Amino acid sequence: MPVYAAPVRDTLFVLNEVLGYERHANLPGFSDASADVLEAILAEGAKLAENVMHPLNRVGDTQGCVRNDDGSVTTPKGFKEAFDQYRAGGWMGLAAPVEYGGQGLPYVLHTAVGEYLSSANMALMMYAGLTQGAIAALIAHGSDEQKAAWLPKLIDGTWTGTMNLTEPHCGTDLGLLRTRAVPNGDGSYRISGQKIFISAGEHDMADNIVHLVLARIEGAPAGTKGISLFIVPKYRLDASGNPGERNGVSCGSIEEKMGIHGNATCVMNYDEAEGYLLGEENGGLRAMFTMMNEARLGVGLQGLSMGEVASQNAVSYAKERLQGRSLSGPKAPEKPADPIIVHPDIRRGLMTMRAFNEAGRALVLWTALKSDVAHRSGDDKDRQAADDHMGLMTPIVKGVLTDKGFEHAVMAQQVFGGHGYIEEHGMSQFVRDARIAMIYEGANGIQALDLVGRKLAMNGGRAVQAFFKEVGDFCEEHRSDEKMAPFTKAVKKGLNDLQAATLWLMQNAMQKPDNAGAASTDYLHLFGLVALGYMWARMAKAAQDKLSDGAGDDAAFYEAKLVTARFFIERVMPETAAHLARIASGADSMMALPVEAF
Repeated sequence: MPVYAAPVRDTLFVLNEVLGYERHANLPGFSDASADVLEAILAEGAKLAENVMHPLNRVGDTQGCVRNDDGSVTTPKGFKEAFDQYRAGGWMGLAAPVEYGGQGLPYVLHTAVGEYLSSANMALMMYAGLTQGAIAALIAHGSDEQKAAWLPKLIDGTWTGTMNLTEPHCGTDLGLLRTRAVPNGDGSYRISGQKIFISAGEHDMADNIVHLVLARIEGAPAGTKGISLFIVPKYRLDASGNPGERNGVSCGSIEEKMGIHGNATCVMNYDEAEGYLLGEENGGLRAMFTMMNEARLGVGLQGLSMGEVASQNAVSYAKERLQGRSLSGPKAPEKPADPIIVHPDIRRGLMTMRAFNEAGRALVLWTALKSDVAHRSGDDKDRQAADDHMGLMTPIVKGVLTDKGFEHAVMAQQVFGGHGYIEEHGMSQFVRDARIAMIYEGANGIQALDLVGRKLAMNGGRAVQAFFKEVGDFCEEHRSDEKMAPFTKAVKKGLNDLQAATLWLMQNAMQKPDNAGAASTDYLHLFGLVALGYMWARMAKAAQDKLSDGAGDDAAFYEAKLVTARFFIERVMPETAAHLARIASGADSMMALPVEAF
């Protein structure tokens, strides 16, 4: 059976010793989550993940969700009870505003716990994840009346939320959507149409489901300029604000999927369902992107989560599985063979996963901390810089961490050999579940195009220039530190490659847009490597400082950090040069073949 242990110690290292969590004590909510409280909450989140959510992961995969004859959906055995525990513990509202019933604690803390829960049971935690997106959209764009009506029950988990974008004929190109909204004359609208791939669209774990639906009001402009966003609940609210009559929304079917079987991915039919405009008329995309950006960071976290749990199981198996002898001589002479963890190629996989997971965790938490600054700081300049960082890093966190999460789930499966292909070990589920994260909330090719086509030039390149300066300044600051030299030199080389790639795009993409498209995925991953390398340089510095001060019983922890950092720097960072070479080759060979030649 699969195993999972939440990496609480590693999270605390990143938050306290690398990112300087305590330096943000002046922000609202941080004073309520002191170092002791932070550790206690992470420990409780770990218990929930390990003892409640994780045992149900295989159950969800094997049982799946069932659509009943009346259109209702039954979730796998134990899911409702586990979700009740999640709700009762106040986890849904951990970082939500106090005025609507949340605890108002830092978003970075919510993110850290979210990793544990997603690693333990990704399909189950998607019900909560979609709700978080709905909460974010309502906070940003809802009227006071809408916030009062919908937020308290979403935040306490009594109700859940969804996002409805995709239709059978349109996914990324939302300008093609056909779902229509007809005014009723009383401020409400009749919503009609069909949406597909709706995660958590129907289930038995909440008293109401609040769907956020993109639709086109009659007479609205064509394309994306004519799209509005609507609140469309499963049950309309009565005069007391409680679920009343059933609305004209139903689950037509559940998609049969490769993975995440425990999550109800629904075809949703809207038949003159009553809905309420959220935000401005024809401003639906802007409002929905608030939700999507929240979701994209959450999906990047899913990629990290799948890579982490798969890696943990690969390590456990590699320590136990006996096969062959070490190339440098027997390591377990009393046994008929050595455990496979002694073999260099097994170590290559295990160290690769470990190095990416630890840097990925730091990158996610760094970005989540910037979200706290963007939303809570009283300094306009700090808020702007943090918001710039969020916008720049969102496609990188989503694209890079989900690509690597799937890659590492496959890598972990490979450690098991033939046993990884057998369902009883659970590795197949990690591979299948991880695969979706590369696709939904904007496929990773779209993330790459978003980075190259929008984020680099936004505000005159302010965000990317700030990132270049921060990384460059760090390398320069520690250039004369002999212990840091291996890390700063490698990160500076990667930064130089990234800046060269950025310059090449500036010089070659405007007159030939295919060059930007051809370069985009390599640029995304080149940028990701530099960001992850920067995280490792900062972690190496923190570990060295602790060892210099006398780490005591924790010395082995910090020594392991330095070894893993060195592995990433020596074995992974050189890939920046390959990405640059591919980018600079342009689009000619990629686009040369005529269509009929394929």
